[in-house]
Amino acid sequence: MYRPYNIFIYLLAAFLAFALLLGSCKKDDEAKTTVELLSFGPSPALRGGELRIIGTNLGRVSAVVLPDNVNVTTFTTHTEELITLAIPEATVEGHIILKTPDGEVRSISMLTISEPIVLASFSPDTVRSGDVLAIEGDYLNLIRAVIFSSDVSVGDTLFLSQSKEKIEVKVPDAAQTGPIALSNGEEMPIVVLSEKTLEVTVPKALQLSPNPVKAGTVLTIQGTDLDLARQVGFEGTNPVTAFVSQSADKIEVMVPADAHDGNILLIPGSFVEVPSAVELIMMVPEIASIAPNPVKNGENVTVTGVNLDLITRVVFGGNKAGAILGGGTATEIRVKVPVSATEGLVTFRTAAEKEVLSTQVLQLVQPVITSITPPEARFGEEITIEGEDLDLVRSVIFSGGLEVAVNNALPGEATVNVPIGALTGPIAVVTSNGSQVSSAFDFNILLSTNAVISSMPAMAAPGDMIDIVGEHLDELNEVIFPGEVPATMFGMKTATLIQVFVPMGTATGIGNIKFITFDGEEFFSPPINIQGVDPVADPSLVFFNFDGLDSWWGDTGGIENDPALSLDGSNYFRANADLSGWTGFFWRNGANNFPGAAIGTNISDYVLKFDINVLEPITGGEFSWRLKGADGDFWRAWKPWSETGSYMTNGWVTVTIPLNEFLDGGNPIPDLNNISEDFGVAFNNGDSHVNVCIDNVRFEER
Repeated sequence: MYRPYNIFIYLLAAFLAFALLLGSCKKDDEAKTTVELLSFGPSPALRGGELRIIGTNLGRVSAVVLPDNVNVTTFTTHTEELITLAIPEATVEGHIILKTPDGEVRSISMLTISEPIVLASFSPDTVRSGDVLAIEGDYLNLIRAVIFSSDVSVGDTLFLSQSKEKIEVKVPDAAQTGPIALSNGEEMPIVVLSEKTLEVTVPKALQLSPNPVKAGTVLTIQGTDLDLARQVGFEGTNPVTAFVSQSADKIEVMVPADAHDGNILLIPGSFVEVPSAVELIMMVPEIASIAPNPVKNGENVTVTGVNLDLITRVVFGGNKAGAILGGGTATEIRVKVPVSATEGLVTFRTAAEKEVLSTQVLQLVQPVITSITPPEARFGEEITIEGEDLDLVRSVIFSGGLEVAVNNALPGEATVNVPIGALTGPIAVVTSNGSQVSSAFDFNILLSTNAVISSMPAMAAPGDMIDIVGEHLDELNEVIFPGEVPATMFGMKTATLIQVFVPMGTATGIGNIKFITFDGEEFFSPPINIQGVDPVADPSLVFFNFDGLDSWWGDTGGIENDPALSLDGSNYFRANADLSGWTGFFWRNGANNFPGAAIGTNISDYVLKFDINVLEPITGGEFSWRLKGADGDFWRAWKPWSETGSYMTNGWVTVTIPLNEFLDGGNPIPDLNNISEDFGVAFNNGDSHVNVCIDNVRFEER
């Protein structure tokens, strides 16, 4: 049924909703524009001082009326939240009013006016810490704190006296030269600043004696107000707080062992550093003599002179530090000469970083070769080198450039095995410091047979048949491959050709085939690279496997996993580029999974091994392996192509490098645990196309 009054009801409801909406919008607009006075201060306030008014929508304020009817329209600050203004002299106590377009906003609390605090003078003008400072003025009874320069505040509970016209206060230790200020201590304080500066006396060092001074002895400082000093600062070390004696005109203080040249600092309770008028000079040692000279590496020298007790470090030639032995005095010390030191001037250093050089070069004893027994020998045989100071010898270089470590070295003799490939000629002994002494006569290499090898493969793999071509090969009875593995399978055997299968147990890497004649004599082939991969003996000594033990940085190459190239299905590193000069392959730092602690100083018992697959011939440059740490920067170059002109493996092989062949200036690694910096490998010192895969970089016990 149609009911007309329903339309009226609907219209009425719509009108009410519209009215409510208008009312809501109006309230929102009012809330956005209404001026509110939230707070003001300071109160009490000083005429001429600053009044701060905090609120909302203060940008709509056109004037502030201060009591009694003082109209202010010029503001120092005028923002929506803050108004600041200077309080006129006519202002009295009462409410403040804000003039706005919507009307007046009146404060609930009253503005009170403080009587003007006056800081008229203070005396004396110059004070020492602990002196009494008298401050005169008016309304000083309202003061709650005296503030010295450097924001050192003394509260009224520590005032010696206080009245309306005068305050007496003790100058604190930390006070510094500058104006003083008075504060009434309110939440929004009145602060009165002095016009003149209060001079706070500081200690001054005018004379230092003795100068130069010896570290560890007493220095006398003369000057003024020295009783104010709390610390004496020396260059290069921490300030000294304990004195031998102290008065107003003198301080006696022990000079620290590590004090350096420079002005000393007198530091009072204010921590203002006052430098001395003169510079303090530290004494240095004076070297009179070093004996014996020449001296043998590893033995001791006696140093005489003056102030030798200042010496903390002695550095010999080659930048090798010697050990200062106990029992030394100011006039004599004993120092052990490092076995790796070279000839040169000796440097003496103090804790003050002073350096003094010896006046003469310290010469070193060199080995003397008098004879070799026997005077001729075959490859692999042990010979004895006789002479003097041969305990300095670490290796022997045979003619042909082959260098081998000695078996034993005593003062009168050293023994060594003749390396395969050595030639007849002089030999040279190499000492721990890298110096060389050659024999004045030749050492003769005996050949075991008339057999001569003119050609043979440079590399082969177990199971391969190789051709050995030469002359008088029919004199050879047995063929023994590296690892002392005898050959059992042959093809043709004539005076000019031997065809032999490489036994499956042959040791991989570069080695020599040994031949035994029918007379039982031994004859060795040129080097041959037996291809093959050694199993990883100790996984904990692997430090690059590219399956988690990866590279942090490098210049070329990256991790791959091509099933056709992978050694065992795992990741490997691949470089494939034309290289010239230094090009990094893979590197990390010693703090990251480097197994040096497991080996420590047992360097001679371990080798570095890595598996490599050279896919295209390498014709130049070298692989520079690096182990760097606290003991030095140790390198070992790997370049099997240097003598043959090119090198390619056509399959994975294991390369072995003795750890004691990593050298820094001729010095081997003393402790693998100290490899704390870079380790890795780079291409360097040449040009070549390099297409290689590398995996399982590790250490292994020999």
